Amino acid sequence: MPYFISSYKKSIDVFKAKVEESIYHKIAPLNIHAWVTEEPVDFKEKTMGKYISLNVGESWGKLWDCAWFNFTGTVPKAAAHKKVVLLIDISGEICIFDEDGCPNQGLTNVSSEFDLTLGKPGKRVVNFLEKACGGENIDLWADGGCNDLFGNYKDSGKIKEAHIALLKDEMRKLYYDIEVLQELMEQLPEDSSRHQSILFTLFHAFKVMKNYDKEEAKKAREILSAELNKNCGDESLSISAIGHAHIDLAWLWPIRETIRKGARTFSTVLSNMDRYPEYIFGASQPQLYAWIKERYPKLYRKIKVRIAEGRWEAQGGMWVEPDTNISGGEALIRQVLYGKMFFKKEFDKEMKTLWLPDVFGYTASLPQILKKSGLDYFMTIKLSWNEYNQFPHHTFMWEGIDGSKVLVHMPPEGTYNSSASPKAIKEAERNFKDKGVSQECLMLFGIGDGGGGPGEEHLERLEREKHLNGLVPVKQEPSLEFFKRIEKNMANYKTWSGELYLEKHQGTYTTQAKNKCFNRKMEFALRELEYVSVLAQIEGLRSYPQAEIETIWKEVLLYQFHDILPGSSIKRVYDESLERYEYLLKHTEKLIEDTYRALLEDCYCTNQVTPDFLLASKITPKTKAAGIINSLSWDREEWLMINGEWAKVKVPAMNHRVIQSSTLESTSFGVTAEDHCIENNLLKVSFNEDGSLKSVFDKEFQREALDTNFKANVLTPYEETYGNAWDFSPTCHDIPQDKFKLEYSESMVRGPKAIVKQIYTYHLSTIEQEIILTEGSRRIDFKTKVDWKESNRMLRTSFPVNVFTHEVSCDIQFGSIKRPTHDNTSWDMAKYEICAHKYVDLSQADYGVALLNDCKYGHRVKGNTINLNLLRSTDTPGAEADKGTHEFIYSLYPHGGDCIEGQVIQASYELNLPLRVVEFTGEFYFDRKKEALVRVDNESIMIETIKKAEHSDDIIIRLYECNGGTERVKLNFDHRVKDVQLVNLMEEPTDRSLFSRGNNELEFKPFEIITLKINCS
Repeated sequence: MPYFISSYKKSIDVFKAKVEESIYHKIAPLNIHAWVTEEPVDFKEKTMGKYISLNVGESWGKLWDCAWFNFTGTVPKAAAHKKVVLLIDISGEICIFDEDGCPNQGLTNVSSEFDLTLGKPGKRVVNFLEKACGGENIDLWADGGCNDLFGNYKDSGKIKEAHIALLKDEMRKLYYDIEVLQELMEQLPEDSSRHQSILFTLFHAFKVMKNYDKEEAKKAREILSAELNKNCGDESLSISAIGHAHIDLAWLWPIRETIRKGARTFSTVLSNMDRYPEYIFGASQPQLYAWIKERYPKLYRKIKVRIAEGRWEAQGGMWVEPDTNISGGEALIRQVLYGKMFFKKEFDKEMKTLWLPDVFGYTASLPQILKKSGLDYFMTIKLSWNEYNQFPHHTFMWEGIDGSKVLVHMPPEGTYNSSASPKAIKEAERNFKDKGVSQECLMLFGIGDGGGGPGEEHLERLEREKHLNGLVPVKQEPSLEFFKRIEKNMANYKTWSGELYLEKHQGTYTTQAKNKCFNRKMEFALRELEYVSVLAQIEGLRSYPQAEIETIWKEVLLYQFHDILPGSSIKRVYDESLERYEYLLKHTEKLIEDTYRALLEDCYCTNQVTPDFLLASKITPKTKAAGIINSLSWDREEWLMINGEWAKVKVPAMNHRVIQSSTLESTSFGVTAEDHCIENNLLKVSFNEDGSLKSVFDKEFQREALDTNFKANVLTPYEETYGNAWDFSPTCHDIPQDKFKLEYSESMVRGPKAIVKQIYTYHLSTIEQEIILTEGSRRIDFKTKVDWKESNRMLRTSFPVNVFTHEVSCDIQFGSIKRPTHDNTSWDMAKYEICAHKYVDLSQADYGVALLNDCKYGHRVKGNTINLNLLRSTDTPGAEADKGTHEFIYSLYPHGGDCIEGQVIQASYELNLPLRVVEFTGEFYFDRKKEALVRVDNESIMIETIKKAEHSDDIIIRLYECNGGTERVKLNFDHRVKDVQLVNLMEEPTDRSLFSRGNNELEFKPFEIITLKINCS
């Protein structure tokens, strides 16, 4: 006789739903009082807003409004001897505070948007009394935000729930018993004995439920215990689970809301730790901890206790979870430096793992940075988002451009918001690509984006799943313990070499161009500030402003967070960050200028000279002078405008030169400008009638640099069919597009510069360009000003070049990588947009052409065409992205030989860091030449950073090999350098022996970063 299997399963659905409905019984409403403000206020000022009294169903605010709520009431006498909870849902996020103003627990509206396949986001239950007497007063304060997890305005901001309720704890436990067993059953083959056994046991338990009271729930749980207590056998895979709450420091909400999201989440974690003794939680990002320490010191002290106990894992080695495509190399080092310093100082924890679950691809420079910072492990998830090719591993070794390797694990479930359910466990087991060589994987469970992390549902499931037959075993533990175990099997893991390219979100290389521009300017400004501050310290003129520099760096690092710098946040985030960037850059530049001026005046101004000296030196008293500063590690010669006159100035490496107006000599300039043509001694640039480039003839090498079958520098707006900050269609290049129309063109000579000025229009937008060719230079600069008013458009320019090669050289942090220019494979095709920093270069053995830039990152290089992404005006999530005025420079750079012989990297640095002119005035001037603090005799070695050491008055010098070769270099130090020590990126001594002071030689491996600590007298 057959069984009614489908009917049994429907009955079990009814069973679970009715049990869930029976868990809470509302017995009285709460009184609701609120004080509403537009921005958050502290606990001590909670009644300063607009007062309103509310009932359930009434709206309390608009999107992003804040309010302090006071929930009051009296526990009814009928609740005596029973467990009492409060049910609260304000259609937003809210945090319960204790009487001392410390966050106690976060709540999230049930209607919050979330991927429901990962669970329900709502947290609405406040545990109030374990055993009530009846008559107790309720007086609860809570800080609320009128937004859901993802910054949405839900249910018109109405109060959905505010009640006193009874909790039927046995019914609650029964619900999780049913849920786990039912979902396990659904993951097993229908004809398996385990599936059938669970089905009939669940149906048997259902049959005892009539009144849905406590006694029936106990009987049903006893029946189900037979299935829940069936332990798994000898499994070849185990899962390490750790609680997680991915919190974007800004995204669909402003930074100010992130701080409150942190308080809600962290207080919820601590509350659940009191209830679940096996619960292990982890959180990264010292910036978030620092905010909590500042704003919620009592909560922070509680966190420190749990960290000391080992229940809370401080994770990751970076200040924030940053973008790694666009952030500069030194910035990535500072992320680690400040991140590790914080965790060591605050929690006495030595970080070993980089924790970046949600970043949009990973630069091939990262493995070396990690290894030389003491970070041996790396955890991410994002590569599971690839659109065209499935990444082949979950546990593997990652090799960077210098050969450094780190151990990587990607949780195979492919999410950092795991539901910790049987389905999640089964999915991890099915997906794990390396289970043949590794017997362990990670699971990150909890609700992120301010959703409080793991809820009771996650922890209840895990209690039942530890050794449940039908599932691989799951245990909660810190991720570091997991990595230490799998490290022992490293010899068996495969190696992935080069970048970890994410086949998605390539639009983030360009979106929100002003933020990216400010980021580039700030990275170079901080480099300059640290360099000049070291010089001033050595001269005894000024103390090194270490605290101020660290503060500036940390704010810049915050804006490199992976949803700020890539351009994927809401408009308010950029309105606020641009205002701060503008201030930071202005302030940093003033510090640089003032410090250089103090140095120059100290070196060149004195009253202790004779009139004979002045006469012999042709130097006049009380006149202006200009100091020309070169902070790069090679000698430079450039045309500069000094005191209104042009001068061709040669400045030694890492040094300066002083020029007086009276000593400037007039000279002729070997450039010409005619209609449709500009020319210098090296290049002749011709233009088409529509303003595009027709030809770039290289007079030195007697060859054409452009592919003259096509026009170059055609300014093209592409329609954005996706319309979001992250992605654009790869087929847009196949669709005919309108072009900007040339409205005005003028040729002129301005000193040593031949210029064509052009004005273009398109719809409501205007582009002004000066195409500049300077005497003696191979750079053709496109100085560009765009008034961009388009919607859902992307602005690009392109240069078809007369070069044949299958690879493009791309500038990345501390080196370069080569990428294919063809679409031979699906992996090649997927790289339809690539990220590069200061240049990309197409070269044959004998000749090449590079495209340099001063603030752009998105490129497309296919065949012989270099295409640069300039702007993207999307409306999601940041409305009116890139609308407004932009100024930037990109430069075409034809050269002899390949990228190395053509010195492309040097040219790209010089575009981004032009010689600095500092004017100053004193009584008299005379030449007191200073030796550079350090010089190198090999142009393949870049001096990237000179700064004060973090924990001493020693000086840090960071160098790297830029061309991918093994190189020896001799370093020439200022005579005041007394001792040199090799250190790692954390400024700790290394075991590697340093060169002797006798010959000062050092050997670099390809793309190697070497850091020195020097002591000056």
